[in-house]
Amino acid sequence: MMSRLRQGWEEVSLYLPVLLMGLLALGTWWLVRNAPLPQLPPLARPPTHQPDYFMKDFSVKSFDATGRLQSEVQGKVARHYPDTDTLEIDQVRMRSVSPEGRRTLATANRALTNADGTEVQLLGNAIVTREPVPAQAGAPAQPRLEFRSEFLHAYTDTERVRTDQPVVLTRGEDRFTADAMDYDNLDQVLQLRGRVRGVLTPGRGR
Repeated sequence: MMSRLRQGWEEVSLYLPVLLMGLLALGTWWLVRNAPLPQLPPLARPPTHQPDYFMKDFSVKSFDATGRLQSEVQGKVARHYPDTDTLEIDQVRMRSVSPEGRRTLATANRALTNADGTEVQLLGNAIVTREPVPAQAGAPAQPRLEFRSEFLHAYTDTERVRTDQPVVLTRGEDRFTADAMDYDNLDQVLQLRGRVRGVLTPGRGR
């Protein structure tokens, strides 16, 4: 059982960078960059923790030079706070499409990102999913891969994803759980802490 569990984790680690890089791509600051700037008041006032602009029932898309969709952010309400220069989005839904056509979706009750987009927090029912990838020439098929937690914190500059809350990782029909997680994409190191458990489902190719 332990050897199968270890083999399962090794298989998961091969595909984790694809999923996590999709999440990191979703955290770019283009949403704020494309948002309208608030009008400056005649007299400068110290910023307070009150939103200076809102967006409601919005959808913002980003395309490359050829017109291919790269990413999309949807939300019920977005609020910008000038004192912390952060953007908070309710009922957020983020989607990214890689040049190879791989699709990654992230949803949460709320998202919070800082001014330069180096930190993105998904809070409340945070789910990040990479859709299944069919087999291609020289590359095997990749099953659906999903992270699920009440909190996921992505650092886009250092390419890390962390959570100090219980997390569930599902790859195909295999399922792994832990009390906390720290993934470093640059060093290709995945750390699971607390009660770590895994269930591997026998299938073709095992």
